[in-house]
Amino acid sequence: MFAQTTLITRWCLLLLLCIPVLAGLVGVVFPALGYFPAIGANTFSTAVFIALFSLDDVWQMIWLSLFTGLGSTLVAIAGAFFILATFYQSAMLGKIQGILSPFLVFPHAAAAIALLFAFSPSGLFARIAAYASDVSLPSSGGGVFPYDAFGISVLFALSLKELPFIILMALSVMSQPLMQKKLTGFAKVGTTLGYSPVACFFKLVVPAIFAQIKLPILAVLVFATSNVEIPLILGPNNPSTLAVAIMHWFNHIDLSMRLLASSAAVVQIAVSAVALLLFLGIECITKHIGKRSLVSGKRQFVDGAVQMFGVAIIAFYVILISAVVYIVLTYSVATQWPFPALFPDGLTLLHWETAVGALAAPLMNTVLLGVGVSTSSLILVLFTLESEQLRPASTYAAKAFTLSVFFPLLVPGVAFLYGLVWFQQLVLQSAVWFHTYIAHMVYVVPYVFLSMAVAYRKFDNRYAMVAQSMGKTPWQVFFQVKLPSMLYSIVVAWALGLAISFSQYLPTLLASGGTIPTVTTEAVASASGSSTRLTAVFVIIQAVLPLIGFVIAWCVPAIVVKTRGKSAPALKDKSRKGVLHGA
Repeated sequence: MFAQTTLITRWCLLLLLCIPVLAGLVGVVFPALGYFPAIGANTFSTAVFIALFSLDDVWQMIWLSLFTGLGSTLVAIAGAFFILATFYQSAMLGKIQGILSPFLVFPHAAAAIALLFAFSPSGLFARIAAYASDVSLPSSGGGVFPYDAFGISVLFALSLKELPFIILMALSVMSQPLMQKKLTGFAKVGTTLGYSPVACFFKLVVPAIFAQIKLPILAVLVFATSNVEIPLILGPNNPSTLAVAIMHWFNHIDLSMRLLASSAAVVQIAVSAVALLLFLGIECITKHIGKRSLVSGKRQFVDGAVQMFGVAIIAFYVILISAVVYIVLTYSVATQWPFPALFPDGLTLLHWETAVGALAAPLMNTVLLGVGVSTSSLILVLFTLESEQLRPASTYAAKAFTLSVFFPLLVPGVAFLYGLVWFQQLVLQSAVWFHTYIAHMVYVVPYVFLSMAVAYRKFDNRYAMVAQSMGKTPWQVFFQVKLPSMLYSIVVAWALGLAISFSQYLPTLLASGGTIPTVTTEAVASASGSSTRLTAVFVIIQAVLPLIGFVIAWCVPAIVVKTRGKSAPALKDKSRKGVLHGA
């Protein structure tokens, strides 16, 4: 019975991930082909695509999306591998993961706003430079950051956000027992043959782990080419990236613009597909060069440059995180802060009082959605992973399932979400909370699965076999043996689901039609028109919410262990009394 339940849960998870995406794609392809009965368009044609490609700036939008998405992913991969090559055999690696964690859980919108505070012409670094050079006025634009016409600021921000995730994925693979043993052997053999640690990493470790992190990297690439929050806050406006233009066209007061937006959404899928093909082409070229390098016999791999870049990237993150924390906290309590002063003229809590009053309802919505979505996702994932153990699928089916889990991440969200909204208006139109809940689940479930799968598959099944030999049912083994053993991984996956749900901007905005405001939607809105000081308060609240989730994840296992430790003597006394009574 329990095995059947887990199998049903696995199918529910697949349907949850695939049906909304497929329905969304159908809902966006029909208007793209001119079929939109709501405005009297009842015939299929290619006229909408002709109108789209007749726009003056459409090719530049496509180029910006492709350049920022592919460029940021390549930069993030290079940076992540430089860091791992420098520190993968040292005790510093755990500390580095802690340094990068703030950017990992930082919502994209909050990260973009924080970078705007730090790097804008009147930001902290400009203040420091102006203060040091005795300049009294900020520069008048025209710089690289932000709003540059080439999208460099967007590429930079996306790279900063993607790098910690790629490192986390690589470390999760490298920590698997069999892989860890294999990589340790590689390193020892390479060192014995005279290869440097950096050369061992790139020639032996990277080929072993890249295949397992390739799918998450492809998901990162698709996300980067279709991201809305960062280009909306930091990117150029005339023209913008294609994803931002799609959002503006869909939200236009003229409903006929939705036809143009739908055709652009289909083009966005093509842009992401081209980015994937280019990435795979670059991968093939890199593999070919790597094979030639592997047989060349060179024992060094530009070690000095790699280590210099690895240390420099970590130092930059430390400086950037410190700068962001300082300027955001200071802005949130500043009265007046003229340029180029490094400290405000005075302090006040007025902005916090205003924000707390304005964010009462959005904060409640954010927490309710986050807790509900993360908990539901975790339950689905746990039962699905248990189904893999009880009823293993064939190799082909397992690969198909893995691809299905990544399906929502491999399709641009800006492409299927608008179609999903059209589909939702036909089915259960008034169930706004349900639609928003499903839209969040589509994005949260894959990340929770990624986080939980490694720990679940690393579990030593000999414990389960011993429990079964003592008469425990599969249900009892699952709840009494497996879940307590993986408590820390479970609460961390739950906290990660919270962080992902808290950061959702476009799914919340579209699925709810703007009727369910959250902290993220309010923060993005404030970035374009509110005061800088109030926006700083929103950014802090956005950053604190995921942090609270991870603090809970760190504290719960310690509390459980402490509680068990206190109850152990009582249990021991009871068992002893039972033995004496039986004697």
